[in-house]
Amino acid sequence: MIGSLPSPSDGVLYLGPLPIHAYGLMIALGVVAAVWLSGRRLEACGAGTQDDMSAVAVWGVGAGIIGARIYYIVTDKGEPWRQPAKWIRIWEGGLGIPGGLLAGIVVGLWAARRRGIPAATMATVTAPAIPLAQAIGRFGNWFNQELFGRATNLPWGLRIDDKHLPAGYASGTTFHPTFLYESLWNLALCGLLLWIDKRFRLRPGRLMVVYLAGYFTGRFWVEGLRIDPANSVGGLRVNQWVSLVVVVLSVGYLVIDWLRHRHESEAPPVDEYVAADE
Repeated sequence: MIGSLPSPSDGVLYLGPLPIHAYGLMIALGVVAAVWLSGRRLEACGAGTQDDMSAVAVWGVGAGIIGARIYYIVTDKGEPWRQPAKWIRIWEGGLGIPGGLLAGIVVGLWAARRRGIPAATMATVTAPAIPLAQAIGRFGNWFNQELFGRATNLPWGLRIDDKHLPAGYASGTTFHPTFLYESLWNLALCGLLLWIDKRFRLRPGRLMVVYLAGYFTGRFWVEGLRIDPANSVGGLRVNQWVSLVVVVLSVGYLVIDWLRHRHESEAPPVDEYVAADE
């Protein structure tokens, strides 16, 4: 127990008499941070304003939450699709990030085009913001005491109270804090993407592909540590297979794109992405 990480005693915070579910609060804070960062980058490249980014985020975030919930309902081992009454109770947990990314990115880029912002430009400015949102949002799992990893004696092992303790584990067992691992991975990925964008000036939109490759590489590792029930195929969890597919496709795309354009001059800086995409 010495040096272990505690878990919150309750997943609900109170603002006076008003209960606030910490899971939803962490997601909301992540969204605010992401909109702020991507809005600043959008203004810096001269492609739009903070208001434009906020308007696009309404569509992208809304679609992302719906897509994430549908992915969870369809793929979770507990078969939540059999319980329609619980489909909208996202404050209890249950958002599948692959589904959220697919729906959120596609709808967000569509919303950007409607406001006259090139899709490639929007993909570039939002790429570092998405892992920033994920880094913050993952703390919702900490408040819910869910999705932790295997038992461990490491000094940063996570303490889980008896109410949330998986069957077969003794009281006081500590577990890998996979929420923290993924959060730190995403925070580092955000910084890496900002550095790559500044240092290498990738072709418009390619930074989003780098994000996908980076995020799902870390997700594959984190999924391998988790012990929550999950559908598996060939010894790997479904989310690990999804991660492998996305990483292979993303890296393959980047390699092919580089081979096709390797003799061209360096891509234009971010403030010229609009002209380059039109």
